[in-house]
Amino acid sequence: MDALRKITPVSTPLRGSIRPPGSKSQTNRAVVCAALGDGRSVLTDALDSDDTRVMVKALQALGIAIDADWPRAKLVVDGCAGVLPTRNATLDLDGSGTSIRFLTALVATGTGLITLDGNTRMRERPIGELADALRQCGTEIETQSGFPPVVVRANRLCGKKVSLRGDISSQYLSALMLAAPAAQTGMEFIIEGPQVSQPYIAMTCAVMESFGVVVEHDTERVFRVAPQKYKSRTYRIEPDASAASYFWAAAAITGGRVQVEGLNRESLQGDIAFCDCLERMGCRLEYEATGTTVVGGPLSGIDVDMADISDTVQTLAVVALFAKGPTTIRGVAHIRHKESDRIGDLARELRKLGAIIEETEDGLCIYPQPMQGAKIKTYNDHRMAMSLAVAGLRVPGIQIFDPDCTAKTYPNFFHDLDQLAIADR
Repeated sequence: MDALRKITPVSTPLRGSIRPPGSKSQTNRAVVCAALGDGRSVLTDALDSDDTRVMVKALQALGIAIDADWPRAKLVVDGCAGVLPTRNATLDLDGSGTSIRFLTALVATGTGLITLDGNTRMRERPIGELADALRQCGTEIETQSGFPPVVVRANRLCGKKVSLRGDISSQYLSALMLAAPAAQTGMEFIIEGPQVSQPYIAMTCAVMESFGVVVEHDTERVFRVAPQKYKSRTYRIEPDASAASYFWAAAAITGGRVQVEGLNRESLQGDIAFCDCLERMGCRLEYEATGTTVVGGPLSGIDVDMADISDTVQTLAVVALFAKGPTTIRGVAHIRHKESDRIGDLARELRKLGAIIEETEDGLCIYPQPMQGAKIKTYNDHRMAMSLAVAGLRVPGIQIFDPDCTAKTYPNFFHDLDQLAIADR
């Protein structure tokens, strides 16, 4: 964590356009569908990042042939028609929570002994609810008191009615749904309690349906998937809406005008709703077929439930530093179990900048104060680095520890941020 990146403030409002790399969430869902598909699929505009490389490497270890042309953002996947070729493997998923959860369910559809593990932080991230759901389907599975490493003794996933909590992670349900078409019999999933990050469930259904699998759901609480084959196809990945939030935030705090290309109201990604938060705070939005533009204006604090767009909590917290009046963020208790404690750790770093922060069980209240520069600790959390870097566009003296942690989802983030601001310098 010795490396430091100094952020240079801008002196005029940011103006420009940018196209972030492909969506991590969409890339990792699509590559799973393609891996289980009935032929060759081609994924274009796929994200090249640590998380997606981890997923591809793990699928290759499971016997899936994937030609990854990362410079061209293209993945060519030869599907296994629902039958995983490899029986025994040990998968190192590093820090990719999406990968370990999706693949734990996926390997349960095969046969053999699979161990899934990751880095130190991964071993602190819960997976017990997913393991319990798979046990309901007859899978033998071991965890360390509900945390990785995970050992799966797979014997062809047996479909049945499964109940699971929705308040810890939407990835549990997504993992089960993605694997369900390869189960021996149909599966039904019933969500108990509130479901966090609901738009990610909708994205999972949409990607599955793009690959020819029908997901039946009467409500947002009950989902049914019959045994089916994913169909091979060419599939284009959208730009990442979570990554886009940093550039929309840059427009908001500098009073500028920034368009993110390739994202509009029809996006599969729920994080496009981050723009609605900015509009409530005083920005103007312009939606076009080619992209979405945020125009900054005088900002006011808001009270907002961010359960559905929790990957943008840190970004909104930074915008709140420049608003008139307090901002309250609620409904995001589950983000304490992400790459960092995105409530407690975020509060600690915001206080370094001079803000008064009240931490709550499921969020935080931000009271803007005159700000100061600081060295920001990132906790090996890509979103901590990217969001707090945006504050440096207005506040002199902000330095980001371990800037390379952005490689998890956005290796070229600082280059792209510099390019957007370069006309001002």
